[in-house]
Amino acid sequence: MNPNLNRLQSYPFQKLNKLYSGITPNPAFSPISLHIGEPKHSTPDFIRLALIEGLNKLATYPTTLGYKSLRVSIAAWLMRRYNLSTIDSDTEVMPVNGSREALFSFAQTVIDLSCSKVAVVCPNPFYQIYEGAALLAGATPYFLNSLPENNFIPDYTQLPNDVWSCTQLVYVCSPGNPSGKVMSMDEWQKLFSLSDHYGFIIAADECYSEIYLDENNPPLGALEAAHLLGRKSFPRLVVFGSLSKRSNVPGMRSGFVAGDRSILNKFLLYRTYHGSGMNPAVQAASEAAWNEESHVSENRHLYRQKFAAVAALLTGYMQAPIPEATFYLWAKTPVDDIDFARQLYQDYNVSVLPGSYLAREAHGINPGKNFIRMALVAPLFECVEATKRIKNLV
Repeated sequence: MNPNLNRLQSYPFQKLNKLYSGITPNPAFSPISLHIGEPKHSTPDFIRLALIEGLNKLATYPTTLGYKSLRVSIAAWLMRRYNLSTIDSDTEVMPVNGSREALFSFAQTVIDLSCSKVAVVCPNPFYQIYEGAALLAGATPYFLNSLPENNFIPDYTQLPNDVWSCTQLVYVCSPGNPSGKVMSMDEWQKLFSLSDHYGFIIAADECYSEIYLDENNPPLGALEAAHLLGRKSFPRLVVFGSLSKRSNVPGMRSGFVAGDRSILNKFLLYRTYHGSGMNPAVQAASEAAWNEESHVSENRHLYRQKFAAVAALLTGYMQAPIPEATFYLWAKTPVDDIDFARQLYQDYNVSVLPGSYLAREAHGINPGKNFIRMALVAPLFECVEATKRIKNLV
């Protein structure tokens, strides 16, 4: 067996199941789940129809590169969304089966184990796929703590030069999970400068990019920042996008990678052997989704309603600032986050994710400690009811 499997930690939801083991929640309350970031809004009918109409293509093997028409749709969306002058749909865009599998397999492609020491840098708290991808690629993950006192901006000086000098890959997530922090142009410029100096690749996870709360202020994207800074052909930068949150289709497993063509060329080679061509029906539905924006705007409207209602209820009880983007509230707990989550489930039948489960001990602290992540994915009335119960517990 691959010995690196022994280096993996339990997934946060496995830890949560263990925490709840043996607890019978208060039967006076109906269960409400806020612990997992699974979109619950309805999938638009036009996407369902496109999926059905695409079933007539199931008799053919899909290519790893995907249909030209899908890549053109993704490229056109990227240019509209991020004000890009151009992006090549043949060499700088590739459909993937959801951003999760691509974020994982990307590390297997770019890590060079001929080096004596290989570092992969991740934010902390973080999406656990980053750590697992690094470990199973034979690298060592290093963490940059994102703390409220720094407005959840990672401080690159947390890592010494000897770590940066052996870093081959940096995962970033903007808008961030769980804080909702969006990287600024200055932050992108600093990261690009580090990449230029040390030669590492940037994997920019942007799966929450379309769940922003100010309709007139969409989050800055990595490709957009690179374009504005004159970084032609996006050197050492690959962006990962997804339809799951944007279009409420997590079950379709549809996303894309875009950026540095030389890296994507090698990633395509890896994926050809990996056997990861996208289902033809999913490609048809994905193309329809990337070509339509009104359903995405409506999706944001629903989240805005929930954030406004929940934030009003928590004011004066918990520190839970409304994020710039994402559908999470990153809320400060008055007691230990694990104890809080356990008590909330036991007394009020509401499940949330302890922040400690989303982070690692690094630089002397666990930056998720005394926080909970609340995913406002349930209907408005359930989010409100859950928040009332949380308020009562506080």
